[in-house]
Amino acid sequence: MIRITELKLPLSALPVDARRATDAPAETEADRRPIAHPVEALAQLSAQALGIDRGLIAHLQVFKRSFDARKADLQAVYIVDLSLVQPDQEAALLHRFAKHPHIGKSPDTSYQPPHTLAHEERPVVVGFGPCGIFAALLLAQMGLRPIVLERGKSVRQRTQDTWGLWRKQVLHPESNVQFGEGGAGTFSDGKLYSQIKDPRHLGRKVMQEFVKAGAPADILFEAHPHIGTFKLVKVVEHMREQIAALGGEIYFEQRVVDVLLQGGRIEGLSVLNQATGQTYELPARHVVMALGHSSRDTFAMLWARRVTMVAKPFSVGFRIEHPQSLIDRARWGRHAGHPLLGAADYKLVHHAQNGRTAYSFCMCPGGTVVAATSEAGRVVTNGMSQYSRNERNANAGVVVGIDPADFSRNSLEHWQAAFGEAEGARYAQEAMQLAGQGQFHPLSGIVLQRRLESGAYQLGGGTYEAPGQLVGDFIKGQASQALGSVLPSYKPGVKLGSLESALPSYAIEALREALPVWGKKIKGFDLPDAVLTGVETRTSSPLRIPRGADCQSLNVRGLYPAGEGAGYAGGILSAGVDGIKVAEALALDVMQGVPTSAQSHAI
Repeated sequence: MIRITELKLPLSALPVDARRATDAPAETEADRRPIAHPVEALAQLSAQALGIDRGLIAHLQVFKRSFDARKADLQAVYIVDLSLVQPDQEAALLHRFAKHPHIGKSPDTSYQPPHTLAHEERPVVVGFGPCGIFAALLLAQMGLRPIVLERGKSVRQRTQDTWGLWRKQVLHPESNVQFGEGGAGTFSDGKLYSQIKDPRHLGRKVMQEFVKAGAPADILFEAHPHIGTFKLVKVVEHMREQIAALGGEIYFEQRVVDVLLQGGRIEGLSVLNQATGQTYELPARHVVMALGHSSRDTFAMLWARRVTMVAKPFSVGFRIEHPQSLIDRARWGRHAGHPLLGAADYKLVHHAQNGRTAYSFCMCPGGTVVAATSEAGRVVTNGMSQYSRNERNANAGVVVGIDPADFSRNSLEHWQAAFGEAEGARYAQEAMQLAGQGQFHPLSGIVLQRRLESGAYQLGGGTYEAPGQLVGDFIKGQASQALGSVLPSYKPGVKLGSLESALPSYAIEALREALPVWGKKIKGFDLPDAVLTGVETRTSSPLRIPRGADCQSLNVRGLYPAGEGAGYAGGILSAGVDGIKVAEALALDVMQGVPTSAQSHAI
C-alpha cells in the first residue's frame, strides 16, 4: 500500500453527519455512529499527488486526521493509505516518488508477538493500571496465564469510593483516583496520544485493543484521540475479561508489602489481603512492577530492599479553568462551535527569566478539576473529561519543572513530616550521606510532594476543599475574596484566598510571569476571572527504577520495573506501550529456560 500525508481539505468539504463534543451522545447511551470521511475527495487529491487517474485507486482508508487552525480558513489534514487496482504498479510509483516527503510505502502497523508459549511458571503483574493491563494482556495472549495483584478495588467499586471523596469528603486511601482497576488514567481525559518514539507501532496495538474492548473506533485516526472516563470504565472491564478468558487471574485489594529476594533474584512476594487483613507469600520468579506514580509506600519498601532507584525531575503547579467557549474562539476562530471540531485544546510553554520552565499539562477540554489525593490530610488536583467533552469549563495543569537539586533542601523536619519520626530520621541521615557522594535520595521528591499537598490541605480549610485564587489576583499578588464569571468545578469545593505559599517561590514567580505571556498567544488566557486551584503535584513519578536492555532491574533479576511509577511512561498510551515491551522481555527470559524442542513447538 502507498501512504500519502498532508492531504488538505477545507472544513466545508467534510461531511457533518459525524457528531462530536456537545453533539455526542451521553456516556450511558450507545456509541455514536462511525465518522464519515470524504473518501472520494481524498481519492481525487491522492490521484493528483501521484499523477494517476482516479480510477486506478482501488481502496483508500484514513490513517490519521487533524486540523490546521493557523489560518482563518481552517483545514482538515489527512494521512491516507491506498492500494491500486493493479497492485504490481505500486512499486513503480513508490520508486518514482522515493524522495518525496509526503509519499511512501505504508508501514506495517500490525502487531507480531515474539512467540506464544504454554509454561508452568506464571508471572505476576503488580498493578492494574494501563501498563499492568497491557503487560497482563500480552502475557495472557502469549500463553503465560499471569497473576495480577491490584491494591485497589474493581473499577465499579472504586468509582463509588472516588465519588465519596468528591461528594461527601470521605477518602478511601486504597480506593480513589490513584488506586484501583484502571489506574489513575481511568479518572482523566482518557487521552491516547504521546510523543514517544514508536518504531514498531506498538501504540497502534494499544489502540486496537482498546477498540476491541469497546472504545470508539475514531481513536484509530484522530490526531488527538481520547476515550473519556465513563467509556474507559467499560473498556477496562472488558480487557479484564479478555485476560481471564486466556487463563489470567486478577485479584483486587491485594497490596504487595515486601519482595522476597535471594542471591540477587526475586523469589516471591509478601502480599497483604486488605479485605481479610491476612498476609501471605506468593512464589514468583518473574514480577512486573507496574506501579503508579503514587505508590509511595511500595517505593519505600523497594528502597528498603535496596532495589536500585534514583530521584528524577517532575513538575508542580495548579489547575487553571477558563470557559471552554473562550478557548474555542481563541483556537478555532470563526469556526468555533463546528460539530466536527468539538472542544478545543491547547499546549503552552514559557521559559521564565528565573531559569524555570512553565508549561500546560494534561489539558482537559470541556472537563472538570477533580480531587486526586490518595493520602489523608493532603489535597491534590487533577483534570478529567468525559467522551463528550461538553462541560462548561476547560482546564489544564499549569506547572513548573523541578529537579532533584530542589529536593535536596529537605530538612530533618520535612523528612519526618513525610515519613514519620523514626523512618524520616533514617531517610534524612541517608540523604546526607548520599549528598556527600554527590547523589540525591530516591525518596526526596516524595517529601516535597507531601509537604505541598499537606500545605494545600491546610490552605483549603482542612476539609479536602482546595485552595483557589483568581488569575487576576494571582498576577497582582493579592488574595481573592469572591468568584467572578468563572465557576470552579473542583469538588468538594474551592476556598478562595492566596496561593502564594502553596508552591516554592521560584514556581510562583515563573507562573506569574507566564500567564500574561500566554494571554498573548491565546486571547483571554490571562482572563482575570479565570480560576487557579491547587495543588498539582503528581505530574509524573518523582523517581525512576532503572532497568537494563532486558527490562529487568539493574540489581534484582526477575524484577521488571514498568510504566509511569517506574519512570518509563507518562500517560495511558505510553504506559500501555511500556507494558507490551516489558511483557515481551519477560516472555523471552522465560523462553531461555525452555528446551529447544519446546521452543520450536511454541513459536
